Amino acid sequence: MKPHLSKVDKLILKEILSPGHIKNKTSLSLSRKLDISLTTIQRRRERLEKEFLENEYTLLLEKFGWRRVDFFISTTDGKTDVLANDLLSMNQVTAVGKSIGEHTIDLRVETIVEDNNELLDILEKLKAMDGIRDVVWSEIVGTVGNKMSVPSYIIDRL
Repeated sequence: MKPHLSKVDKLILKEILSPGHIKNKTSLSLSRKLDISLTTIQRRRERLEKEFLENEYTLLLEKFGWRRVDFFISTTDGKTDVLANDLLSMNQVTAVGKSIGEHTIDLRVETIVEDNNELLDILEKLKAMDGIRDVVWSEIVGTVGNKMSVPSYIIDRL
């Protein structure tokens, strides 16, 4: 059974998920902006954060000269799960996800590297692993803009 979200819950979600500074998303500021009592905002927000939201901070690594690089891996011989767990043990790896869609990409591996030498070392290590057919990598070098993590029309349909 799907959980129920009220109109107020959806308004709060839209504000919390919209891009902007976290300090502008206090319960008091939400109460004022949405014209909803502070206690209602606090109660609803607590439930939403507990049951439906993931909160995390992201370090701006580029300010320190580090880079985020994604590797897209094609596996062979049914070794996707084993490889995923092996990759998680590497120090530079921050996340591994199984992928569907593009027939040549089975795993997406998020990493943090300091320079091109480290990037090439990881690439060579990956290519040498048993069960990896091919590896390509990608790096975001500039952000054009950010929108809501979940579009408003989807929140309306929840």
